[in-house]
Amino acid sequence: MEIIPAIDIIQGKCVRLTEGDYSSKTEYAFSPLEIAKQYEELGFKRVHLVDLDGAKAGKVINWKIVEELTSKTNLSIDFGGGVKTIAEVERILDLGVTYVTVGSIAAKQPIEFSGWLETFGAEKFFLGADVRDQKIMTAGWLERTDIDLSDFIKQYMEMGVNHFFCTDISKDGQLMGPATELYKNILESFPSIHLVASGGVSSLSDLNELKKIGCSGAIVGKAIYEGKIALQDLVMFAQ
Repeated sequence: MEIIPAIDIIQGKCVRLTEGDYSSKTEYAFSPLEIAKQYEELGFKRVHLVDLDGAKAGKVINWKIVEELTSKTNLSIDFGGGVKTIAEVERILDLGVTYVTVGSIAAKQPIEFSGWLETFGAEKFFLGADVRDQKIMTAGWLERTDIDLSDFIKQYMEMGVNHFFCTDISKDGQLMGPATELYKNILESFPSIHLVASGGVSSLSDLNELKKIGCSGAIVGKAIYEGKIALQDLVMFAQ
């Protein structure tokens, strides 16, 4: 199972939120580039980069950070946060990002997003299914929709999307364990997808459970920054 460290950014700085609440942010002293280089040196191959300013604003804000990480590391990067236009997608891919992370536009503007899939290929997108009570949340987790999680995954799986990540917002940043039962149910319904768990991971035992149920990866953020899981242990786990 692939371990994907998360780098969440607000105003160019590394932060973590609790349950997606911007007022609860914890700010860390190191820069996104510093921590990305550390991950690369330890042997990680990929990072999950999120522009939280962009998610809130509805357009990509932290372009400089994307450029730094793609030009100064060899990491595979999935990047998102406020991606709303085809021009932004093109620019992100031109910068060397591996996967464009999207969520809100897929939920709110499915016709436009289906055009992106046709233009760039479904393999270029990492689709976020962010949920609270089984309903998709959008706009940096600030807006609730009436879209059921299973319907959302089924719709885009049929369009060729195979890389999904799912965050149970009630778990995110809590360090109280991931939504293992939720992921288990998703994989039972859609066994062919690559599902990455996100939110709540606080220990190696959490990761073992996610691996056991068939998750292809896990995004780990706050547990790293708060020292709950040693980076070297994560490296060994992924080998």
